[in-house]
Amino acid sequence: MTALLEVEDLRVRFGRKGLRSRPVEVLHGVSLSVGVGETLGLVGESGSGKTTIGRTVLGLVTPSSGSVRFAGEDVTAASRRTRRRLAKDIQVVFQDPYTSLNPALSVGDILSEPLVVQGLSRRDAQARVRGLLEQVNLPAGAAERLPREFSGGQRQRVAIARALAPSPKLIVCDEPVSALDLTTQAKVLDLLAEIQTRTQVSYLFISHDLAVVRHISVRVSVLYRGDVVETGPVRDVISSPSHDYTRRLLLAAPVADPDKQAVRRRARRALIESQPLEKAG
Repeated sequence: MTALLEVEDLRVRFGRKGLRSRPVEVLHGVSLSVGVGETLGLVGESGSGKTTIGRTVLGLVTPSSGSVRFAGEDVTAASRRTRRRLAKDIQVVFQDPYTSLNPALSVGDILSEPLVVQGLSRRDAQARVRGLLEQVNLPAGAAERLPREFSGGQRQRVAIARALAPSPKLIVCDEPVSALDLTTQAKVLDLLAEIQTRTQVSYLFISHDLAVVRHISVRVSVLYRGDVVETGPVRDVISSPSHDYTRRLLLAAPVADPDKQAVRRRARRALIESQPLEKAG
């Protein structure tokens, strides 16, 4: 499979407040790739560095070293002009669909604004908005309404439509369903899969939940404290995890049966006590 996104030996350091404070390295030489039309799941607990990877891919964080290549082009060394051009090809869907949408604008304005900036006429932009709403299974009349008039799942569909507006090649999905209930999660994940089938867009799908990643991803990279500790096909990683941290994530995933959940909780506690994880590797 042709690689669309290539992250190689990525390191990111953030400074701390105070004159004597040393910078903290949050990514320790991370490497991963996403193919054309592929979904790579990036999973890890809060603070593991997965959102930092997403923000670096988007050009919002400058790495200390390493590279991010998109369609063969080095994003980390790109000029402002190149970054503006790449912004059309790399879009994002954030975790909270309400705070990521301008509450003062109608859905139609939210979707048409970036299209007009790119040079489309108002008329062509409105036609494109109708197509986008149809693509995410929302009625054409949704364009006249404000974000607050929608449910959480519907707002996330609007956010997905906004990401699709410039016809991107890659969408960074940063915990896009974690704020939704389980039923709505499944519907949004199915929608993302349908869109990918039609458009061949690639996803870097960031989540703390292996069960969610399994639903949509072909491959998965497991991130622990700034290091990728395991990468492979989702089925293989879930059925035969090679790293203790991956086993913990699997045992932490909730199940409907309370008895099974209790067994999993005890197994996870025993694993933590018997094999404490101080650092990755």
